[in-house]
Amino acid sequence: MDAHKKYTNECEAPAICKACEARHGGICATLTATQLVELNKHSNRRKVEAGNEVIGQGENVGAYSNILKGVVKLSKMMADGRQQIVGLQFAPDFLGRPFLSESSISAEAATETEICSFPRPIIERLVGESADLERKLHSQSLKELDEARDWMLTLGRKTAQEKVASFLYLIATHIDPERTSGNSSTFDLPLSRADIADFLGLTIETVSRQMTKLRKEGTIVIENNRHVIVPDTRRLRHAAGND
Repeated sequence: MDAHKKYTNECEAPAICKACEARHGGICATLTATQLVELNKHSNRRKVEAGNEVIGQGENVGAYSNILKGVVKLSKMMADGRQQIVGLQFAPDFLGRPFLSESSISAEAATETEICSFPRPIIERLVGESADLERKLHSQSLKELDEARDWMLTLGRKTAQEKVASFLYLIATHIDPERTSGNSSTFDLPLSRADIADFLGLTIETVSRQMTKLRKEGTIVIENNRHVIVPDTRRLRHAAGND
């Protein structure tokens, strides 16, 4: 999109879209002002309390969403009820898979989350009309594929301490860019110790021990059991065994 067209779109976009946290980084950045106006007419912006489901595994997909704030936990459930956390999504990620009529995962708000939802038919029509939107969704899918491959490495080859550090680094670099200053970051853990253990394939006790070790080494600071301060994200990245 050239500079003049981008400026025009920004000026003509609905006021709520201009103030939207996901406006520039999410899929809406690819839409024209006319498309944004149409989408805004059918959008539903709402808060989802932590622990509440956005969509369940096997449910019919009636809408897609932009994550505006918070963390969404993605899980898969087996026939016998066993469940596994398979991913996390953050603002301004797009939640859902276009042209998929039934959800293959369960999406639950891990923290208080704000989303902007759109009817499925409108998004799928816009995908057909906008090559930029199609590329944006394709790009996010490829990014998630790369992240899934990285996480396979984390689960399959990293030590317990590297796994815990990898999780903390993921949160530090994704949960809230506005709270990341230079090479430092601060955040509240979006998952319980039990969920972190599930996500990493560790026991709760191992997760707690490794967090204590990282704290004693000065890699992180933990306050009130959930608030984490990362003085130097480069040091945490090194502890995670990342290149």
